[in-house]
Amino acid sequence: MGYRHFDTAKIYGSEPAVGNALRRAIEDQSIRREDVFVTSKLWSADHHDPVSALKQTLRKLGMKYIDMYLVHWPVKLKPGACNAVPREEEFEQLDMETTWTGMERCLEMGLCRCIGVRNFSSKKIEDFLDFASVPPAVNQVEMHPMWRQRKLREICGEYNIHVSAYPPLGGPGNAWGSTAVVDNPLIKSIALKHQATPAQVALKWGISRGSSVILKSFNPERLKENITSFNLKLDDEDMVEIEKLEERKIMRGEFLVNDTTSPYRTIQDLWDYEI
Repeated sequence: MGYRHFDTAKIYGSEPAVGNALRRAIEDQSIRREDVFVTSKLWSADHHDPVSALKQTLRKLGMKYIDMYLVHWPVKLKPGACNAVPREEEFEQLDMETTWTGMERCLEMGLCRCIGVRNFSSKKIEDFLDFASVPPAVNQVEMHPMWRQRKLREICGEYNIHVSAYPPLGGPGNAWGSTAVVDNPLIKSIALKHQATPAQVALKWGISRGSSVILKSFNPERLKENITSFNLKLDDEDMVEIEKLEERKIMRGEFLVNDTTSPYRTIQDLWDYEI
């Protein structure tokens, strides 16, 4: 069908399945390893040893290296914490400089081709660059027509950091997601105008902003529909009208905030007053 970027993570539990599928495709010569781009992520409980964590990921994937390794959240948990929603007693003090030194070591060892971050605000990116010997290649963040990330895109652009967008459709079908993007009247109107679907409009908007878009589907028809969004042409009027939409962040991260053990006492602390 044409998809070549596979985004996984330890906390998703999908690394073995992704690895098995790609290994079969490589063995039957449907693809070569260099034809695909595999991303995985350092879970928050593994900040103490990114090298060991990545080696475990490689074993699960059955690969010698991955193309991109991201710090999943700017949060550190106790080793062994394995719930997507951490318990209060599982938080530890974040030392991002030490974590990033471990990420840089992964790069030096050839375990990955690039390193980056996820869910980092503009301020966190700028603070981060004060100590990083190797700047992040990517910042994967929530971005869609109703959460456009203008400031963050500008900051990342200044430092040549690629912005990768999730969930570009607002995450419908996920427990934390919303249909607000694909159900938005303006997005529907633009889709009708171009004989496209709301999902295609949302995806094309993200691509038009220079971002890669990370989405999930197991439906073959949806997969075909999504990839044909590259063929859609949004005009200047469409882009201007989308810029007028009221913004709404969907993945807010409340589960990482508490009054006692988290480094973030409020949502604004977590996002540095950028929401």
